[in-house]
This record gives sequence, C-alpha cells and structure tokens, in this order.
Amino acid sequence: MSSLLERARETLKIEIAGLEGLIERLGAEFEEAVKLLYACQGKVILAGMGKSGLIAQKIAATLTSTGTPALFLHAGESTHGDLGIITKQDVVIAFSYSGETNEVLQMIGHIQAIGVPLIAMTGKPDSTLAQAATVHLSIAVEKEACPLGLTPTASSTATLALGDSLAMCLLEQRQFSEDDFALFHPGGSLGRKLTV
Repeated sequence: MSSLLERARETLKIEIAGLEGLIERLGAEFEEAVKLLYACQGKVILAGMGKSGLIAQKIAATLTSTGTPALFLHAGESTHGDLGIITKQDVVIAFSYSGETNEVLQMIGHIQAIGVPLIAMTGKPDSTLAQAATVHLSIAVEKEACPLGLTPTASSTATLALGDSLAMCLLEQRQFSEDDFALFHPGGSLGRKLTV
C-alpha cells in the first residue's frame, strides 16, 4: 500500500474514532441545548474564529435551510459593532476548541449583558468559554489526524457532526417537511427534485 493511502486511511480512522467518542459522550447537555434552540423566539447566532468559524458558518446554513433561523457572527468583528445583531430573543452558540480563543472570550460579557443563553462547543470542559456557558457541548477528540498534531481535523469533523445532529433534532421537533424544504431551497438539484 502506498504511503499516500496509508495516510488517508489513518486520517479517516482518527476522524471516525473522534465521532465514536462523541456518540459515547452524548447526554443530557445535548438535550438541554436542543430545548434551548427549539424554544428560541429569535435567531440562533453562531460565532467563532478560524476553522471553528468556518464550521459555524456551515452549521448556520444547515440550521437556516431546515427551519431554524440562524446567522454567523465573526467573533473578530463582534466587538466592533456586530454584537448588535444579537437580540434578547436569540440564542448564541460559540465555537472554540480550546475554549480560550481571545476574540470569542471578548464576547462573553456582552452576551451575558444582553441576557441570552450561551451554548459553548469546546474540547475543554474546564475552559473559560465552557464555564461561562449556559450549556457546554464537548467536542473533545483524543487526537487530531494531522501528523503534526496541529491542524484541526478530527475536532472540526466532530464539531460539524454535532452541529448537524442539533439541526436534525430541531428539524424533527419542528416537523419540518419536504414542502418546507422546497420553500427554502428552490434552487439546484435538490430544489428541482422537490418541485417536480
């Protein structure tokens, strides 16, 4: 077997192990997060930086297309006026694997002052972000697939999968139908499939 295939298979195995760990840890905190999001009368605001921010953007798009209005808030821009998108009817989900990302931490006091629930997705339950949250969802992985141990790989996969899990639970809670999906997603092959 080539070294390329070995690296690819090892990467996939590490990421699968991260997801299996996530499944084992899933519990009451997840249910509490779904309840908060389902009860939200406004928008779900997802905030993060770097790779966590990119994953947050994808989760926001998935939530929005499946019946839960959501927006991405760039943590770096948040303290320069963009916190104004958060209203008292919203719920914030903040993403930071370390739970110590400076730009994300700078948001906490302002989120608390607005008085909205904060769901944190981190890999460190003792982190500043996790401790400040209304609900903490662990995205901890044993190790990253990166041979340097640096590039977010297994952790970003775990974050995305947990976000998808939240979205699918909310879709079911809202009894979101194919007709609803067609209304929100008229374009592309999915839109054609549902409107033919």
